[in-house]
Amino acid sequence: MTSPPPVVRSPGAMPPLVSRRRADLALAALAAGAFCFVTTETLPSGMLTLIAEGLGESVSTTGQLVTAYAVVVVVFSLPLTRLTMRTPRRGLLTATLAVFSAATLLAAFAPTFEVLVAARVLSGLTHALFWSVAAAAATGLFPPEIRGRMVARLSIGSSLGPVLGVPLGTWIGQHADWRVAFAVLGGLSIAVAVTVFALLPSHAPEDGGAARGTAPSLPRFVFLLATTCAAVAGGMAVLTYIAPYVLDHARMSESSLGLVLAVSGAAGVVGTWVVGTFLDSRSRQCLTLALVGLGLAQVGLWALGGSAVLVVASIALTGGCFGALNATLVHGGLQVAPGNTDLAMAGISMAFNVGIAVGAFSGGRVIDGWSVQSVPLLGAAFTVVALALVLFEPRPALRRRGTTAAADAVRATGGGHRAPIDS
Repeated sequence: MTSPPPVVRSPGAMPPLVSRRRADLALAALAAGAFCFVTTETLPSGMLTLIAEGLGESVSTTGQLVTAYAVVVVVFSLPLTRLTMRTPRRGLLTATLAVFSAATLLAAFAPTFEVLVAARVLSGLTHALFWSVAAAAATGLFPPEIRGRMVARLSIGSSLGPVLGVPLGTWIGQHADWRVAFAVLGGLSIAVAVTVFALLPSHAPEDGGAARGTAPSLPRFVFLLATTCAAVAGGMAVLTYIAPYVLDHARMSESSLGLVLAVSGAAGVVGTWVVGTFLDSRSRQCLTLALVGLGLAQVGLWALGGSAVLVVASIALTGGCFGALNATLVHGGLQVAPGNTDLAMAGISMAFNVGIAVGAFSGGRVIDGWSVQSVPLLGAAFTVVALALVLFEPRPALRRRGTTAAADAVRATGGGHRAPIDS
């Protein structure tokens, strides 16, 4: 007797063995984890003045807490991802969240600025690993043709960081202490770690449904990395220093800062939700429109700082477009990854945090050399570079969308369906 030919799995053709209900719950748990990570990463932007005063540092120096965090992610994303490539994702993500919780609690009790920086470095290490593996682990639970929507739902967790986490953390910092805000996040992260362990199925990384890109292309992936760097630098140059912009340039009251941040975050959630509707069919158009809107908002902040209404409107547009960008860039990485998607996500995470570091650092230098009013103009310049990269992306590879290729792959494997189980 001759043995049957080996089964060849098309990239992204089959999701893991779980029911749709469990997949939805696991996605929600990972979205909650994303909320904790993004809130912790960006919370200093809402409490810069509070942290600076509490530890006796300047605002620009304190702003480098964001830079230090981002640099750690850039340096360690790829090495940590390679080191854990064969580790089952349930255990890996649970351990990552547990260490992140400890780091966040350390930040809450940091007696000096140096200890706070050390806590941020440890948080950055866990962030590097989480964002490298979470997107593929979450979206791989679903069929390829709806993964754009699933990316958006995962990204809603990160979008809720600015709309709920940062404003609430800022409010807690103003009415209690900035340390209390970090302590609350540490406790929440512990609960999320337990939930992820309970819901996420355990399987070898290579068995995940999104282990490979649906439309692999090295040239497009390289362009996507460059676009991510420039776009995020533009957005974060503004968002990192939004508190001093609102208070010192727009002359708005300190009590209104939390509300302004909430408006920006709410717009980010809306932008993420809306873009999820179109990602599976028009991902490139989504990216282009998000960058155009972001650039217009940044120019508005630079030119219209004398009007509180227009400032809030520009900040809302910034938040909405930046939220849409996050989901679009992650989805793009899962599509055009030239090999393993975890390694591709590590690259996207590195590019994202290069952008954060460049934006935060250059924004601080602009404040020191000119004024906080000039920061949005700097952001607009970065955004124009990102838009140019999108417009000049290699076009021949775009003839066939990744979702179409993914659908063909599903059909070629007989639909890619396997009976769901909950083990």
